[in-house]
Amino acid sequence: MSGVMELDVLGIGLVGPGLTSWDEAQPVLRGDAPYVPAPTAVPPPLRLPAAERRRAGAAVKVALCVADAACIAAGSDPAGLATVFTSSGGDGANCHALCETLAHPPGPERMVSPTRFTNSVHNAAAGYWHIAVGSRHASTSVCAHDDSFGAGLVAAISQLPGLGAPVLLVSSETPYPEPLHATRPLPDVMGIGLVLVAAGDTGAPVRLKARLLPGAQAGPATRCHDAALEALRVSLPSARALPLLEAIARRRPARVVLPGSPQLALELHLEFAP
Repeated sequence: MSGVMELDVLGIGLVGPGLTSWDEAQPVLRGDAPYVPAPTAVPPPLRLPAAERRRAGAAVKVALCVADAACIAAGSDPAGLATVFTSSGGDGANCHALCETLAHPPGPERMVSPTRFTNSVHNAAAGYWHIAVGSRHASTSVCAHDDSFGAGLVAAISQLPGLGAPVLLVSSETPYPEPLHATRPLPDVMGIGLVLVAAGDTGAPVRLKARLLPGAQAGPATRCHDAALEALRVSLPSARALPLLEAIARRRPARVVLPGSPQLALELHLEFAP
């Protein structure tokens, strides 16, 4: 993307530690209610048949949960949306299970199950989603370590001018069990879904003016107003979205900087309809 791009936010989905949904989280993000940390409770992805729900891990479940919530909030048919799925590591529990299996000596116990293999690929959540909603539209899966949310947002915004239709962005995170957790400590599960569309007569309450800048020019990443939310922001890559969600919840013009890579940052100016 080059220059300034304008886009509207049509719908938001959110679930994370102490944040049960976008509607429930807004008073916390506005500063009207205290943030109370609590383990993430992910609702079951009702779009999946029962057998698929049993096979799907937390990474798939949280991604589908926030994708569905964002589409419902936007009033968008999910079958008609291109998607961008982003995560810093995918399914941590499945990765751990695969490592345990491969650590066995050659023999039956070293065989990887088809379900484990299916869920090991980085675009597993995207595959589950597109099959569940019957979508044949394009899908991109992104990984950029701690900058994965910003990189995913850049990828989604970049598609808008050529599509002429909304894009669904899904950012999600799941922790690794030990011993991987000691090296990559992610405290809990988190997911964020955004339905975005090129600016126009959409009736959306919030408009973003976005441009990609060298990190040194953009300045430091925007921090959360609330200290507890700031601690969450720095501990989970998907939580890097929290300053943007805070600004949307507060409904005041704001400038938000989100890292998209070690060298680049996304600068967002927020405007609100009267």
